[in-house]
Amino acid sequence: MLLIGENLNVIDREIGKAFKEKDPGPIAAEAKRQAEKKMDWIDINLGPARKGGPELMEFVVKTVQEEIGDEIPLCLDTSNIEAMEAGLAVHKGKAIINSIMARPERYEKMLPLAAKYNAQMIALMWGPDGLPRDENERGALAAELIFAANEAGIVNEDIFVDGIVTPVNIQQPQLLSQLAFMDMLQEMFPGVKSTCGLSNISNGPPVNLRSILNTSYMVMLERSGMYSCIADAYDDALIAVARDERPDIVEIIHKVQDGEAVDIASLDKEIADYAKTARVILGHSLYSDSWLEL
Repeated sequence: MLLIGENLNVIDREIGKAFKEKDPGPIAAEAKRQAEKKMDWIDINLGPARKGGPELMEFVVKTVQEEIGDEIPLCLDTSNIEAMEAGLAVHKGKAIINSIMARPERYEKMLPLAAKYNAQMIALMWGPDGLPRDENERGALAAELIFAANEAGIVNEDIFVDGIVTPVNIQQPQLLSQLAFMDMLQEMFPGVKSTCGLSNISNGPPVNLRSILNTSYMVMLERSGMYSCIADAYDDALIAVARDERPDIVEIIHKVQDGEAVDIASLDKEIADYAKTARVILGHSLYSDSWLEL
């Protein structure tokens, strides 16, 4: 699984302060740490960046690439269209626009930027009515946005589709819809890639449970064809699985997915916890913060 590091983010206290003060030190240090973790892309999330957004994005992109060079491409994330263009204009290499929503008032302005700067793009399945209800609505939104992107001159291979991952503790059935959508995506749109905000699944549960939720769902998504994930660059357990270093974890999750009989009591605790987590994600048991203790 390819990984997009999520940690250069305005919501982080230190990074947010560095953005506000245009202090290159913490920004460069964060980029260097993610490079050392061998992230495949680094996401720069400015948020809305309403005040001085273009100047800030240009500053951050230059700061990061001066520190780590252009071998690791950047994923530029802001709802400020002018800031997005400012970042694309100074980015060395092929950037990713994160993201373009499936709403005409957004994609009609953003797609020309992707074409102009030869950028890749994340097609976000957030439509006029918000979050799609199921995989069929995701498919309809994907068709609309990918067709519009193709018309703008963007090839399928430069499009990453994000079907939107939802928190396990409030929208459990949506996780299965996302898996079903992934199963149909390549058949519908050959050449299209995929990604997701993986950490959304654990947004709400206790901090100590986030890694196992993120990792378990990543395994399921990859099996359904997921190409990349936007994830915590410092989650070593997740990274080990993404780099194919823990086939034992992948195997137990696949067994649960396939409905094989799994004797939880016979497993060591780490592997048993992944089996229990897979059951929760698949809806075999109801979510609670104490599922690993049951």
